[in-house]
This record gives sequence, C-alpha cells and structure tokens, in this order.
Amino acid sequence: MTDLEELLTVLRTAGESTRIRLLALCAQSELAVTELTRILGQSQPRVSRHLKLMVDAGLLERFREGTWAFYRLAQRGPARRAARQVLEMIPATDPAILRDRDRLADVKAERARVAAEYFRKNAKRWDDIRRLHADDAEVEAAMTDLLGDQPIKGFLDIGTGTGRMLELFGPRADRAVGIDLSREMLNVARANLERAELTNCQVRLGDMYGLSADAERYDLVTVHQVLHYADQPGLAIAEAARVLAPGGRLVVVDFAHHDIEALRGEHAHRRLGFDDDEVADWCRAAALDPSPPVSVPGDPLTVKIWMATRNQDDASKAGEG
Repeated sequence: MTDLEELLTVLRTAGESTRIRLLALCAQSELAVTELTRILGQSQPRVSRHLKLMVDAGLLERFREGTWAFYRLAQRGPARRAARQVLEMIPATDPAILRDRDRLADVKAERARVAAEYFRKNAKRWDDIRRLHADDAEVEAAMTDLLGDQPIKGFLDIGTGTGRMLELFGPRADRAVGIDLSREMLNVARANLERAELTNCQVRLGDMYGLSADAERYDLVTVHQVLHYADQPGLAIAEAARVLAPGGRLVVVDFAHHDIEALRGEHAHRRLGFDDDEVADWCRAAALDPSPPVSVPGDPLTVKIWMATRNQDDASKAGEG
C-alpha cells in the first residue's frame, strides 16, 4: 500500500461523527469499551465496530488485560500523525464534543472515587497488602543496588503512600518530598517519617498528573507501585520526567504484565502490570534514556524495576511525541 493509499484509508475511516468523537476521547485517556459506551450513549456492538475500524486503520491502539480491552490514541505508525492533525481540526465548542468531555470527567471522577475509597479503607494496612504481591525486602535491595551510592540532592516520591520510599532513600537525600492524593495515606506517612526522625523529608497533597510548576528539579524521582492505578500511565511518566534535573533518574517499580483479574476488582488496579517495551516507549517519548529493567520474581507476581535517565542535552525535549 502506498503512502497516499494509507492516508486515504485513514481519512475515510475518520470521516464519521462517532469515530471523530472516539478519537477525541481516546486522545485524552485510555478507555475501556464499557466506559466509551457510557460516554457516547450508544450500544456496545456499535461502538466496538467503530473501534475495530479505527484500530485497523492505525488511528487507535487496542490492548487487552484480562477481561477488559482498552483503547488509546496510536503511539506509533504512519496514521499517528494524521490522527493528531484530525484532532487539531475538531471544533472545541462542538456540543457533542463538549458533552463527551463532561461525561469523560464523570467517568474519571468515578474512578477516582473508587480508588480513594479503597485507599481510605486500607491506608493503615497498605504495606501489609503490598507484601501479598512481592517481597519488599528483595525489591528494595534491588532498587538500592540499581541506584548505587551516588549522592541525592533532591528526591521526589510520587504516590508516596505510607512514605516507605522516603524512609529508604530519604537519609541519603539533602531534601525529599513525597506526594499523594490520599490524605489518609499522608497521615500515615507523616507518622512514619516522624518515627524515623527524617526531618529532611516532607509529604504533601499532590497529583502525579500535575506536579508543581515551579523551577525546582529533582535528581531522583520514584514511582513505586503506583502506575497500575493510573488511567494515563504514559502521561504520569512524562510529568515525572518534566521535573527531573539534567542527569536525573526516574525509577518506576511495578508489576510485570499479568492476568490476575481479581486485583482489579478487589484492589482497584487499573492496569494489570506492564510490558518492558511499553514502559521504555513512554520513557523515550519523555526524552529519557531507559536502562535494562530489573526483575524480582514473586509468587504469583513478578515485580519490575525500570530506570531511565534524563539526558544532559535533551532536557528541553520532554513531552514531545
């Protein structure tokens, strides 16, 4: 197929109102079919049919996790550029687009409510729950080996939970900050930091999608067992990369891809782990240089440690692509 034929296929596929709306929605968030049907107010067979055509044309990407299928804007391929150009032409004031955005906000708010309720109920025993999935001592030892003994000036822990990463690496840092959206978690973290007498560490309410816009930069950022709750993990990595100092390191700790569906229903997991290539692609898109991942086998889950470094001369490219 020639480039012209590919372009015509993309344009023909995108040239329908429901598909334009789907494209706009999937550009804002990774969405399941049930969420898209709720937003559009259309039947699942009809929405699924439109989605299949758009995936076949390269406008969207589909990935399955257990019984769920998610859709997002294409991250690679010749149709990616055309998809973004179509998005730029969508009138921001169109009534259907505005209505879809409002309903998407409702879907996200419901996700956040479910997650917040889970965290509220489990804040005090969060570390115990995490131990059901992997051996913390082995994971922390692997992280320590990976980071070596390089001094840490500024340290940011995203989704700090009980503050365990601050306890682990805070003693090596000149200053350390942990952020979390759960006030209950922050209360637990503060108590733990006070007990450890880590006066150089602080915690505060914060969103991984909207980190502080001030000039402060960090030479270490950790995202420990948080990304599987994110509805836009690539955006979370891009935002973490944005606050890295040149030469700074991002460390993401999470599960390798798995099929344990119960973690979604019982523990509010949005994603059932991640593939190495997927995480590496997000890091490269954020102008980071990924290192080979480290695996910590568990039963039944394997924990992965992904590290990426901000290139000294590429700091201005973060967020491109």
